Amino acid sequence: MPASGALGGASIASPQDIQSAINGNPATVRQYRGTQFSFSGAWMEPTYNLTQDGALPLFGVSSFSQTKSDAPGVAAGNIGLTQELSASGLPLTMGMGLISAAGAGADFRQVPESNGTHASLTIIDIVGSAGLELTDNLHVGGTFALSTATMSGPFVGITGSSTGYGIRGGVGVNYAILPQTNIGAYWKSQTSFTFDNLAGFTAGSFVDVAADRPETFGIGISNQSLMDGKLLLAVDGVFQKYSDADLFTALYDDQWSLHVGAQYSPTTRCRWRIGYAFAENPLRSIVPAGAGGVLPPGGVDHITYIQSLFANIPEHRITGGFGISDICPGVDLDLYAGGMFEDSVDLGSTTTTTASLEGYWVGFGLTWRFCRGMCH
Repeated sequence: MPASGALGGASIASPQDIQSAINGNPATVRQYRGTQFSFSGAWMEPTYNLTQDGALPLFGVSSFSQTKSDAPGVAAGNIGLTQELSASGLPLTMGMGLISAAGAGADFRQVPESNGTHASLTIIDIVGSAGLELTDNLHVGGTFALSTATMSGPFVGITGSSTGYGIRGGVGVNYAILPQTNIGAYWKSQTSFTFDNLAGFTAGSFVDVAADRPETFGIGISNQSLMDGKLLLAVDGVFQKYSDADLFTALYDDQWSLHVGAQYSPTTRCRWRIGYAFAENPLRSIVPAGAGGVLPPGGVDHITYIQSLFANIPEHRITGGFGISDICPGVDLDLYAGGMFEDSVDLGSTTTTTASLEGYWVGFGLTWRFCRGMCH
C-alpha cells in the first residue's frame, strides 16, 4: 500500500491511502472526500534457503545442503477508487479495489534430491467497501470481496497448479474519542478455497486440496495532536485465526502481529514516514499427519516438510518512506521500502529440515484527487 507500506502496515484507525481503507477497516473509507483514484505497485524480493538433513523415502526426498529457492520475486499492484455520495444527500462513501492479497513461492526443483519440491500461492481480491457516517464522531462500514487464488504444489509428488475461488465479508467501526484521536476495529470472515486435482501420489490419481485464508480481527488507535498536528502516530494489532483454516491449521498456530507507524508533515506538501512490525512466528511445534483434506504418504514427516515451505518466521520488519502532494495539480506521489530480518528454524524429529528467510520490498503509489478531496 502506498502510505501504510511505509508505516509498518498501521492503517486501521487513520489510513493514509485509500487502498488501506478499502482493504482494511471499511468504516475509514468515509474519511475520504470527493472522488479519489490510486494505483500502487511493489516489488518484493525474498531470500529463502532450505537444507534437508536426512532422507525421507516415503515421498522421495534425499539429503541436500543449503539451497536458495529459485522462485522469483513478486510484483504486486493495488488499485483503489473512492466516491463520496454526500452530494446526493447520503453520508456515505463507496470504495472499490483490486488488491494483491497474497503472493509468495518457494522452488527447489533445481535440486534432484528434493523430488520436485515447490510451493506457491497467489490471491487477488476484487473488493467493494462502504463507509457510513452515523454521527460526526462515529463511522461504520462493510466490505465484500471476491477472491481468485492459484496454488502450486505444495505436496511432493505429482503436483501442478490449480485455481480456486472464494468470497469474504467484513465489518468495521471507527470512532473519534477525541478531536485528534481515533480508534478503529474490524472483522473479516474466513475465505475458503478448493483446489481441484492439485495433488497426486500415484500416476493417474489426483486429489482436491482445501485451503482457507483465516478469519481476521484488527484493532487500532491513532493520534495527531503532537507538534501542532504535524505528527501522526498509529498502532494496530491484528489477530489471524489459523486454527480453523483448512491446510494452514496443520502448519500454523493462531498469530498476533503488532504494527507501529509515525508520519511527520513538516509542510502541507511533504510527509515523512517510518514504521515497525512484529509478527509472531506462527509455525506449529507438532503437526498432524494430514492437511487440507489430504493424507500424504509420508504422514507427519510429509506435513513437516511442507511446513518448511511456508516458514513465515521472521518476526521483525522495518519500513520507511515519504509522500509529496501535488507533484502535478491534484496528483500525489508516495514511495516506500522495507525489510524483514533473517531468521531460521529447524523442523522435524526423524530428520531435520532447516528453513531460513529474509527479504526486502520497494514500492510506490500515485493518487489522483478530484475536487481536492483530501483525507478528512
